[in-house]
Amino acid sequence: MASSDKIADPDVYRTISKEAQAGFRDKGSKFIAYAYPVRNEEEIKAIVDRLRKEYYDATHICYAWRLGPNGDPYRANDDGEPSGTAGRPILGQLLSREISDAFVAVVRYFGGTKLGVPGLINAYRESAALVLDKCPSVERVVETDITAEFSYMSMNDVMRVVKEMQPTVISQQFDNMCRIVLRIRKSSGEALHKRLSKIEGVSLPDN
Repeated sequence: MASSDKIADPDVYRTISKEAQAGFRDKGSKFIAYAYPVRNEEEIKAIVDRLRKEYYDATHICYAWRLGPNGDPYRANDDGEPSGTAGRPILGQLLSREISDAFVAVVRYFGGTKLGVPGLINAYRESAALVLDKCPSVERVVETDITAEFSYMSMNDVMRVVKEMQPTVISQQFDNMCRIVLRIRKSSGEALHKRLSKIEGVSLPDN
């Protein structure tokens, strides 16, 4: 099968592996771009607050972000620039590179000459592209955790399923009553859950 025909793995998505910074200038305006790997909106809010304090005298701080395996939720913020000229071009770079769990902000200092709508779109797009070029992308696997509780008499049956399906064992406790926490690719989670649930004496709390 040719590489272009490769079927996408539903359990894998791409993100960036590290923070980066890049600069861009156009007609005197200075653009400072930042990219960050993020996991949730709380992290994003903290970064925005930090940037606003550090660049309190900036004309605009525009940004975009995507979260999760499907890039949803997402946001694009123009921070006072004409609608669609800043946040959207930044978001477009995340979309075109199929990157999620990432936040990109572009700080602008106005240089005295207006760039116009096409100029603004280009400046924010290029700033985002430059900073993302500095961020190696990495694959992240979507996984799910399954907890099983069972009697000692059921251990052999449980461990047989574990051996055959090969989830990662996060923790295990074997006593009169046993407990094991397993992690597996999300697409295989339902099958693992179903097989464990069929074993007599096994309960699956919080799953």
